[in-house]
Amino acid sequence: MASKVMTNNAAASGVMAEAVSDAEIVAQFKQRDCWGLYTSVDLKGCDPASIRDAEKIHQFVIELCNLIDMKRFGEPQIIHFGPNERVAGFSMTQLIETSLVSGHFANETNAAYLDIFSCKEYEPSKAAEFCKDFFGAQSATYQVLFRD
Repeated sequence: MASKVMTNNAAASGVMAEAVSDAEIVAQFKQRDCWGLYTSVDLKGCDPASIRDAEKIHQFVIELCNLIDMKRFGEPQIIHFGPNERVAGFSMTQLIETSLVSGHFANETNAAYLDIFSCKEYEPSKAAEFCKDFFGAQSATYQVLFRD
């Protein structure tokens, strides 16, 4: 799975770092005393049935939060909408005690765009791999950003 790790300094200069292990990301997060950890996961070639099923997306949110040890705050919002076929699909948000998990599922392209943001550390590649497997994606990329 392709990954990119970007720190705030690298983002400002437009430079991307090479792939970094989850252990290194968590260690740097703690060492820098970052305010938050953000992971953006892009899935392509998802199983069409899984991204068009609100109950399946609900199950995904619960399992993802359990996997990364995040306490959900309330129930996820899962709504199907879109002004045209290019962007039509379910969107979801799940508040967590340390911030938010969100995503959009694009019906036309069978793609998913997921975001995990938390002021508590978690393992980004583990989360991204879970997302890929859960939705049966053919490919996945993810990026990590430290919020200072």
